[in-house]
Amino acid sequence: RGPYQIQAASPHNPTGNRQLSMGKVHGSLARAGKVKNQTPKVEQAAKKKKPRGRAQKRMLYNRRFSVGTHAHTGRKGPNSQA
Repeated sequence: RGPYQIQAASPHNPTGNRQLSMGKVHGSLARAGKVKNQTPKVEQAAKKKKPRGRAQKRMLYNRRFSVGTHAHTGRKGPNSQA
């Protein structure tokens, strides 16, 4: 069952109309965002811009086919740090 429960007839609900009781919230909303607010702000480092267009295709070709070797297939994997 989900957080909603259907109540049957009771002293407070004598007709037994189907009434939804909402679920409880886990934890206090007063602590919302506590960890994010405690985390120190770190500025992003400046990065070199990536090549675009023809230069990017050239870089991809060189990365995939030209440089590096893999032990048994003759090529290096894309996640290799070697």
